[in-house]
Amino acid sequence: MVTTLSADRLAELQDEGESFALVDTRPEDSYEAWHVPDAINFPFDPEEELDENGQLESFKETVGDTDQVITICAKGISSGNFATQLESATDEYEVQTVDGGMEGWSGVYDHVDLSDEIAADGLTVIQLQRRAKGCLGYLVGCGETGEAVVVDPTADIDEFEIAAGDAGLSIVGVIDTHVHADHISGGRELADSLDVPYYLGTRAKERGVELEFTGLERNEVLEVGSLEIKALATPGHTSEMITLLVDAAALLTADTLHVDSTGRTELEFGQDSEAQHASGESNGETVREGEEGARMLYETLHRTILAEPERLAVLPGHVTVTAEGEFEHGSPGEPILTTVRAARTGINLLDLDEEAFVERMADAGEKPANYEEIIDNNRGELDLPPEERVELEMGPNNCSA
Repeated sequence: MVTTLSADRLAELQDEGESFALVDTRPEDSYEAWHVPDAINFPFDPEEELDENGQLESFKETVGDTDQVITICAKGISSGNFATQLESATDEYEVQTVDGGMEGWSGVYDHVDLSDEIAADGLTVIQLQRRAKGCLGYLVGCGETGEAVVVDPTADIDEFEIAAGDAGLSIVGVIDTHVHADHISGGRELADSLDVPYYLGTRAKERGVELEFTGLERNEVLEVGSLEIKALATPGHTSEMITLLVDAAALLTADTLHVDSTGRTELEFGQDSEAQHASGESNGETVREGEEGARMLYETLHRTILAEPERLAVLPGHVTVTAEGEFEHGSPGEPILTTVRAARTGINLLDLDEEAFVERMADAGEKPANYEEIIDNNRGELDLPPEERVELEMGPNNCSA
């Protein structure tokens, strides 16, 4: 009988350098868009028979010299069927299948303590990295009082509660920096479960957010124990975006500034711009997609973010995950951060003048899957059941420019 293993265990095996063939049985286009690192594609339909048309021999050629095979698909259905047939057809392999498939993989997290990198007295920062999507959420705590806030939690809210427990911190508030377009937010749900305030930038009201929240005004300071967390207005990726300045030691920049790029600007602003672009004119001038947001972001970056002290740590909201399933910067389990100085000198986008920057932002690439429905869910307009939320999130993260 084929045994299953969790996606977390698969991650552990990869981290430990274990030797095995990870076989992804999804169609080629799904595999190429998004897959686990080092996975091999061998498309297999749930209705197929392995012993037909020489498929077993083809499989052996595909995986090469290995005696351990782990199969994975979208939800564990076709890969489980394939694993069962493979085990029956030959005794050459020890066969396992990943429980929940890529849906399970989407819920693998690493908890990384950034406190030593930031090196600020009394400040604890835990970065929660979601391997499959590159989402980066944070637990920001005061070592003196044990109070903490969670910033940009995903729907897997238990990960953030576990992180707080492990760090000996008590969550007293939850903050979303903006209305996310790439993943389901767990902000309101986590705040409700803990009976603590849920914060957004005050301009979230203008985005049509229907969830109950406490608005953070421009430059408002939130006290968490002895920490001071200042809400900087940083529009561009979205109109209501805020960046959090923590104790003059770290900037939580969300999708305003990543380690190697900036956030894109047309997910909120693109609809109107696209309509104008179709006609080719707006007030007599050609409009580029997301131009309004791009100009906002340019000003935000140069007049707000880069105006902060160069030593400040920059903690982004995402890291790009490649089609091969790897972090484009760093590796899972390692700190993902930069500084104001390193961003200024190392990110080419920040060297562009305003017009060139706006032109570049108009070509941000493929949009996140189902982003409009995800936005509507995160605004509270949709109330989707958990299984539909998982479906919406499946696929790569495309929030970086």
